[in-house]
Amino acid sequence: MSDDTTTGPTRRDTIKYGTTIAASGLLAGCTDGDTSDGSPESTPAEESDGYSVTMEPVGTVEFDSVPETVAPFTPDYIDMMVALGQADAAETVWYQNRYKTRHYEELPDVGIDTDRLTPLWNDGISKELLYEIDADLHLIDPHSLTHWLDDWPAEDIEEIETNVAPFLGNLIFRRTDEWHDYRYYTLYEAFEKVAAVFQERERFEAIQSLHSEVVAEIEAELPPAEERPDGALLFAGDEPDSFAPYRVSGKGANKEHFHTLGIDDAFEGTEVEGYSGSQSVDYETLLEIDPDSLLLRYHGNKTREEFEETTLAYMREHDVGSQLTAVQEGRVFRGSPIYCGPLHNLFMLERYATAYFPSRFDGELFDRQALADIINGES
Repeated sequence: MSDDTTTGPTRRDTIKYGTTIAASGLLAGCTDGDTSDGSPESTPAEESDGYSVTMEPVGTVEFDSVPETVAPFTPDYIDMMVALGQADAAETVWYQNRYKTRHYEELPDVGIDTDRLTPLWNDGISKELLYEIDADLHLIDPHSLTHWLDDWPAEDIEEIETNVAPFLGNLIFRRTDEWHDYRYYTLYEAFEKVAAVFQERERFEAIQSLHSEVVAEIEAELPPAEERPDGALLFAGDEPDSFAPYRVSGKGANKEHFHTLGIDDAFEGTEVEGYSGSQSVDYETLLEIDPDSLLLRYHGNKTREEFEETTLAYMREHDVGSQLTAVQEGRVFRGSPIYCGPLHNLFMLERYATAYFPSRFDGELFDRQALADIINGES
């Protein structure tokens, strides 16, 4: 960081005050005209040796150097930072237990000390906490605070931007919010923006190439659409008696791996809607629909064996649950993280390819050491 006695603009000053707000207002809701955001991922900042990154809804943020400390919110963005070799720059997380990190155990010398990440939520998100953390960048869609969580007024966003650091980010994990009337990004589109922030184009392209190879291999071996099972995506406890439905057909980043595998939504054409925070379905409703498979979220910290010994064992003993085709045929799976970054995505592609189509996919679909070498800058 620049010394306080520096007379010219400091590195922090350039990041803090170099923001060009999209559509003449951070919280305007949407931008005028084309929202395709066809600008380059990273462009040179005017009259400096720095660069800029453009992402809706904020717009363009200029950097004179790579931020050393970053405050992410949802774990999908932290996973992007880990993938880019920038784990040490992450300072925060929404809730620690929503950040699933088991997949790092399979990657040599890759990981993050989650204990040092400051939880941002404690009956709200405190401005004072962001002052205390004093990050160089808030890797957060500001509408997450003002609209999704309904926790901050616009004035608080502007205050933190002015006195601490800018915001940059886009809520990508789901696409069901009425307030999100600006551009959505796919997982890899958002990942590319984060790579631009950290000037990690080479790492990004290497991981993207590996991902493309895995996707191509899967698509080449998938059975015809009519032979693929459908899936009911649900939130469920350890011994579930009711379930909160989600939709496999949703276009958020946390469902992209299901789409690659061609898993149809078992709730399509039924009266069951997407997750609303209050809707629930029981075993009787599930039995009427009788999905080919069940995908149960909230079990990301369990191994497959632990999941079978607890939740699946309970369902097999349940009077109605035991009648479900998915339970009888063993197609009840952990439902993958709510917030999936690029590394999550690779492991989920492999998990579900081998789980749904064991006769076509077996073992590891990508080289762990090769991926770790990319992340660690050794490839």
